Amino acid sequence: MNFGPLATFVVYLVVVAFLAWASGRQRRTEGFVSEYFLGNRSLGVWALALTFAATAASGGTFVGFPALVYSHGWVLALWISAYMLVPIVGMGLLGKRLNQVSQISRALTLPEVFTKRLNSPAAGGVATSLIVFFMFCYLIAQFKAGSKILSTLLWDVPAFQSAVSWVHAMKAPIPWVAGAEADYLLCLTLFAVVVIAYVVYGGFRAVVWTDVMQGIIMVLGVAIMLILVLQQTGGLTKANERLATMTPPNHGTAVLERDGGDSMSLPKGTWVSTDTGGLILLAEPCLFDADTSASQPVGILEITTPWEGERERVRTISGYMATLTDVRPYAHGANQAGVYLTAPGPDDESDLGYLTLTLAFSFFVFWAFGTAGQPGNMVRLMAFRETKTLRAAIITVSLYFSFIYFTLVVIFCCGRTLLSGMEVDLDRTMPELATVLTSGAGMPWLAGLLLAAPFAAVMSSVDSFLLVASSSLVRDIYQRFVRPDASELRLKRLSYMATALIGVAAFLASMRPPDTLQDVIVFASGGVGAAFLVPMSLALFWKRANGAGIIAGMLGGTITHLVLHALSLKPLGLNPFVWDQLGSILALITVTLLTRAPERAIVERYFGKQAVAGFDEKG
Repeated sequence: MNFGPLATFVVYLVVVAFLAWASGRQRRTEGFVSEYFLGNRSLGVWALALTFAATAASGGTFVGFPALVYSHGWVLALWISAYMLVPIVGMGLLGKRLNQVSQISRALTLPEVFTKRLNSPAAGGVATSLIVFFMFCYLIAQFKAGSKILSTLLWDVPAFQSAVSWVHAMKAPIPWVAGAEADYLLCLTLFAVVVIAYVVYGGFRAVVWTDVMQGIIMVLGVAIMLILVLQQTGGLTKANERLATMTPPNHGTAVLERDGGDSMSLPKGTWVSTDTGGLILLAEPCLFDADTSASQPVGILEITTPWEGERERVRTISGYMATLTDVRPYAHGANQAGVYLTAPGPDDESDLGYLTLTLAFSFFVFWAFGTAGQPGNMVRLMAFRETKTLRAAIITVSLYFSFIYFTLVVIFCCGRTLLSGMEVDLDRTMPELATVLTSGAGMPWLAGLLLAAPFAAVMSSVDSFLLVASSSLVRDIYQRFVRPDASELRLKRLSYMATALIGVAAFLASMRPPDTLQDVIVFASGGVGAAFLVPMSLALFWKRANGAGIIAGMLGGTITHLVLHALSLKPLGLNPFVWDQLGSILALITVTLLTRAPERAIVERYFGKQAVAGFDEKG
């Protein structure tokens, strides 16, 4: 095997470890909580811009999003277009005011902002609970993404395969993990150890430093992949010409036959010829008992594009033949050449296609405004030095996102013509394409750098979410309600412990991951946006806002979100986020106007003396 990709990737991990060590060495014992969770509010332009961008660009950007582009084609450019507005809306709408209020109140966490701005510990408690819940869901998705990337990187390493065999034998008696793939569990463990260790030790400053480095790596990785994919497809025009001839694959089942022999298992991802001359890919392992010539029906993916099947036929396993027993074409786009080039894009489940006009509109609202309500992003806005830093960062992040997201659409639309059958494991699309491109370029070592880009995106999100969740527990629960007089040393130890425990809990939950990573990311992103966008905006700008109303807004948006997702409802074809915001704002305004207005002293502290002129505390 070629150890070049692994060596390159190890160099990247060493640099991450060094930054965590250097950050921990720089941190002072005095003022530990402020330093550990907020970096003493010292972010400059590049630090703010790249840590904001890296936090927003999670595993969804480099794992889930490429999987969607591969599955549905060019329509994903419309799906993601509003992300270019995220810094303008998120940073521009809340940035200056949130930074100002957090400094006036000396708040270090979002729940603390609610508690002090509204003089309502209950509002802070509700915010803490919602942050921990949705951040935990987000962490599960990121842990899965990190594991998928490591699995692709290490797959050809003999020691790794030996370890996988050992894990496979050890997991069988454990019900919780018996059904999980052994390579996934092993890589999940490696990822958890690395990311938890450096976040626990380094704190906020380590997260920011690594985010800056990882933001640069993400740009380099995307730029290199763009050059390689255009070279190997012959350019965008030729790639589109081939994409125009492609038709979506069929899902189904098949029985595999052989001449007989010992018991064995063909792994998921094995290419097999059919008795009619077609080509299928196993979507699950195929088991053969000793001396049996036929398997039980197994899930498969049937290739329907003629030239694609001929290209992959050289990879079929000899001595086996498949007979299709069931075929399920795509609900929209089956046998339609050119469906990957046009809206609404092919879809396996909906006969309306992937992205209808109303759904496209609601995703435009969702990305632009939902990302503004993310706690991980809001914390960054509490940590910059001055207003001119914010203005420069908005421009920088806007350009950064424009390059990253539209380039990824180009890469994976072209990449679809180079990769076949990724529908059986969509979340491995990005790392698989990285290895294919670097091998095709004769530079397999470069795969280590390209895989560092999605790994950096995942780590930059995990570290931020771990700190947001642990700060809520330590600062907003323990220090506020249990031990207000806790010493810096005790808070330091508890901060380390809380960060580690949340990371371990996410690791254990990730052993049974969701099937599709992007679905969880959309759910968690929409959830925190539903809970915090409207309440935080009105808490910052509406002097009449009070604790009862803000709690109603957080719960109204959250309940609406959970109900719509539980019932899989999209009223009028709109993304649930639109209805979440409506539920939040109606609940917030109604309860606020029916309850007592905040005290004049609170209004004066956060809005100035002129704001209390004629202000009626009774509402």
